[in-house]
Amino acid sequence: MANYSGERNRQFPSKISTTSFVKLYILHLLKEKSYYGNEIIEEIKSRLENKWEPSPGMVYPLLRELEKEGYITGWWEEPDKRSIRRYRLTDEGYKHYQRILLQYKPSFEDSLSIVQNVLKDIYKMKF
Repeated sequence: MANYSGERNRQFPSKISTTSFVKLYILHLLKEKSYYGNEIIEEIKSRLENKWEPSPGMVYPLLRELEKEGYITGWWEEPDKRSIRRYRLTDEGYKHYQRILLQYKPSFEDSLSIVQNVLKDIYKMKF
């Protein structure tokens, strides 16, 4: 498991916050192509095999935050209607994505280990 300087981690089984996870996934998707908010929600849901999806109340504030920080840029598809705002990753956003990608990997590995050990120990599953 990752070294946390002796700190106890009370999040179970994930050691990464839901907000951080969704932010990482937004940046990951936007490095591939442009999306609008509902597309991001649906894409995450699809890639997680419909087992979980972020709420609009989480995604839209994160998009505004990421845009304010300069990590993504947004534009209106139809400026007069202002109904669909598409986003894409900026160069600074790509650098930020690369940093947090490396930073979060040990947490995901730890979470996987926790879940696998529970499945092995309690449910007698073999991997």
